[in-house]
Amino acid sequence: MSRQQSSAPTMKDVAREAGVALGTVSKVINGLPVGEDYRVRVEEAVKALNYRVNNYARGLKGGQTYIIAVMVPNLINPYFCRIVHCINKELADRGYKMLLCATDYDPEQEQACVIMAEQQKVDGIICLSYNPDLEVSEDLPLISIDRYFGAQIPCVASDNYGGGRLAAEKLVENGCRNLAFLRIGSVLTNEPNKRKDGFINGCEAMGIPYSLKIVDDGTPYSDFEEFLREHFHDGKLDFDGIFCVTDSLAHQIIGSLRSMGLRVPEDVQVVGFDGIRSFGDLEYTCSTIVQPVEDLAAQCVRMVLEKDRTQMPALACLSVTYAYGGTTKK
Repeated sequence: MSRQQSSAPTMKDVAREAGVALGTVSKVINGLPVGEDYRVRVEEAVKALNYRVNNYARGLKGGQTYIIAVMVPNLINPYFCRIVHCINKELADRGYKMLLCATDYDPEQEQACVIMAEQQKVDGIICLSYNPDLEVSEDLPLISIDRYFGAQIPCVASDNYGGGRLAAEKLVENGCRNLAFLRIGSVLTNEPNKRKDGFINGCEAMGIPYSLKIVDDGTPYSDFEEFLREHFHDGKLDFDGIFCVTDSLAHQIIGSLRSMGLRVPEDVQVVGFDGIRSFGDLEYTCSTIVQPVEDLAAQCVRMVLEKDRTQMPALACLSVTYAYGGTTKK
């Protein structure tokens, strides 16, 4: 490991090396227009001296730290990991860093993360929160993913209603004639709750009978197994198509169906929601309604960095798509 010089090079050193004025160096570092010859000379001097921009010091002088706090429930759920990855890439492309907080669905931890972010003077917060009473300074930009806090706090979400309807339509398109919707989730007001409404609307529009099993977070999975057994007669399930509120739940349900001797998708077809892929970028874990995670991340970053917040929409809703993942008939 090589040792760094005892004193790091300064902008003055870069100016001297490049043979330009200090103001020219400042313009190049801050992305302001200068003559092409000047820009090349400064960039070569920066590289030769291994000069590193102190973004924190630069930010404090200009009222910015170039840091955005990102808060998610955990880094175990593949969907949360994916959106964090995409947000980090979007921020890096714009010269920002990410301060990451994983809160384990704990409202107190969420509030503690907000306080820490404010103390670090971050330029904004992007959060996927489970705390309806989250307190954030009014002058700190906050963008919420999926959770509705009120018209004054922008929310970015997928078209959950359209996704629920699309799931019902795809199951019927593939031959299903009796459907079920399975959901475990938060009791809070949030966009994913609309998946059920879209599913019901789709079924009723097509004249298709359906069953619902809806439980709150913390309910044991055995409640779903009991629901399946109640609808299992003479080796057959009462319904031939199931829409699960997430791919994670779909994965568990598929395992239960197979343990009951049912074939997926021959006997029962299953559609999830999220678009989770094996190992992050391989095949889909099940047939699914795909959330546009890259677009969601880009939208969150654009909005949190927007200087003019007077025209900010209360909800930015992005389109979803269906993807075959082996648990429905082609």
